[in-house]
Amino acid sequence: MQRLNKTRSCCAALLLACAGLAVSNQVLAVENGPAPSLASIQADGPYAVSTQTVSGSGFGGGTVYSPNTAGKYAVVAVCPGFTATQSSIAAISRRLATHGFVVVTINTTSVYDFPSSRANQLLAALRTVTALATGPVAGKMDTTRQGVAGWSMGGGGAMLAAGMTPGLKGGVAFAPWSQSNNVSRSAVPMAYLAGTADTVAPAGSHASVFYNATPATTKKLLGVITGADHNFPKTASQPASYTQVAWMKRFLDGDTRYAQFLKGDTRFTTFRSTGPF
Repeated sequence: MQRLNKTRSCCAALLLACAGLAVSNQVLAVENGPAPSLASIQADGPYAVSTQTVSGSGFGGGTVYSPNTAGKYAVVAVCPGFTATQSSIAAISRRLATHGFVVVTINTTSVYDFPSSRANQLLAALRTVTALATGPVAGKMDTTRQGVAGWSMGGGGAMLAAGMTPGLKGGVAFAPWSQSNNVSRSAVPMAYLAGTADTVAPAGSHASVFYNATPATTKKLLGVITGADHNFPKTASQPASYTQVAWMKRFLDGDTRYAQFLKGDTRFTTFRSTGPF
């Protein structure tokens, strides 16, 4: 099994390398947008966005949100949870795009897919989107800067995708659910966000476990939101939405202006990290 997992990891890294993503977590700083404030990152960002529908092999299709402004932006794939569709993650994903990212929300091949399948579908979506040469997104992607995010089993999928794909620059797992993890040797920066009122994926048996399994040498964050239930990612709610913006800015863009927003929030009952970032 260890040999099989190692083979899968190597294959995932090779596939992303072929898409232009080097197997390194180091990012040259890219400052897209004006200097941020806590107020600005809790609202829509400075970029108007366009959408386009995408289909491809290995996932259930999706919607690409891309800034209208010319430039090169990091690419993020986002996966919904068990029985859910991409509409459940549209608001928080569109919000991320308005801050200067190309974001693809995906449908899974089956709404009943488990996290391991969702991990592979996130990577398939990244391969498909980064190859697009038509539509509003054409010419706007920096394929060396890719990340993943997801909610519930999609959050578990994001965690698993990061664990088997060293070249990803970062990931965010919202209320993640998974019966296993593979991040004990991962260097991919990961933020795990959960809620104290979540009875589907309680932080103590999911997000906290994944955070603890992620090496102390890896950039990581755990935030458990006071009073939040399992559905908190279905809107661009705070502090989840702005934490995702700041995390992706810091690690996909290498933009240290956002490190100040990754030091905790009074709305977190529990906050731990390997920061400052």
